[in-house]
Amino acid sequence: MSDLILRRCRIQDQPELVDIVIQNGVIERIAPSNKQSSGADTAEIDVAGKLVTPPLVESHIHLDSVLAAGQPRFNQSGTLFEGIQIWGERKGSLTAEDVKRRAREALELMAMHGVLYVRTHVDVTEPRLVALDALLELREEVRDWTTVQIVAFPQDGIYSRPENDGLLEEALRRGADAVGGIPHYELTREDGVRSVIRAFELAEKYDRLIDIHCDEVDDEQSRFIEVIIAEAIKRGSGERVSASHTTAFGSYNDAYAYKLLGFLRRTNINFIANPLINITLQGRMDTYPKRRGLTRIKELWQNGVNVSLGQDCIYDPWYILGTGSMIGVAYMTVHAAQMTGLQEIDACFDMIGKNGAKSLHLQDYGIAPGNLANLVVMGVETPFEALRYQAIPAMVISRGKVIARNQAARMKFEG
Repeated sequence: MSDLILRRCRIQDQPELVDIVIQNGVIERIAPSNKQSSGADTAEIDVAGKLVTPPLVESHIHLDSVLAAGQPRFNQSGTLFEGIQIWGERKGSLTAEDVKRRAREALELMAMHGVLYVRTHVDVTEPRLVALDALLELREEVRDWTTVQIVAFPQDGIYSRPENDGLLEEALRRGADAVGGIPHYELTREDGVRSVIRAFELAEKYDRLIDIHCDEVDDEQSRFIEVIIAEAIKRGSGERVSASHTTAFGSYNDAYAYKLLGFLRRTNINFIANPLINITLQGRMDTYPKRRGLTRIKELWQNGVNVSLGQDCIYDPWYILGTGSMIGVAYMTVHAAQMTGLQEIDACFDMIGKNGAKSLHLQDYGIAPGNLANLVVMGVETPFEALRYQAIPAMVISRGKVIARNQAARMKFEG
């Protein structure tokens, strides 16, 4: 007996409506839509031809700092570096209860927006590793309805203080899923190069993924992405590697950028862009014209590079806005990356879905028999409409269970 049947579902790139049959939290089968009732013992939901997608994917966020804006003060300059300074003042007072409360609230917010796969970075330069331990606990507590992947992130740099290297490795021993880095924030370029190599060494030692904050500055001389590309080529590990932000890529001269795109064809690393935060943080030192503060999202996509998207921040020392909606992030990408062609808009939708799943190295992602019944029912029929209307999912299903129902705002003209 089936637990649930979703009737008349519209799946992306499939011409006909289908029924999705769910049993024991798993997709049992997908069949042409059948109007016949399956019997009184089986729950049915008529989707009425609306779009059904796999869960959306948050490829880059910091759950340790979410919902902490104004603590102890707000970021007046709006810069990355003041945000780091404020967080440095805040993180010494972290408690496990504080971190878990804010992170859980953010995860619930994202789940209501259809986001059930989340990669979070956690600062591991705080000597007590309070936030890391709290998020490791929370990862297990919420696993019945969402999947959290944790990156050990040395916010202050691996080599800026003697103890940071050891703290990073200890985070991996305790169970972090990926190793991070921030080479452009190391004390020297040489230390930045060392930090990238160290991240690869630790990933190999502990069999972890890699996600490095890379070149998140406007400085066209910040070129650590070439180091990541080189290490991925030499070690043959590109699909397990992500380069986050890479905003300096947008400031490189075209000749150098063209060379990098050529090197990228020799590997398959992932790029993760964070348009909401970077279009806000970057270009602060510019007068006019102001740079967009983004990596070359469109050009990377045109060259076959896997690009996914992240919110990065929700109401924290770096960014005091944020709703938890990845649809909103993709909507901003359409504009900021000037991807307004129909295929380009669909590509932006993919960046918060299957591209994100590839960045996170997820297995069995998608709507297929045998996969977990993790599904999002949109109140629209196409990815284009989802972005055009900035849709809020009508229903979110995790492991075959409806965990969120959202009702679109009702508007009525009475002129």
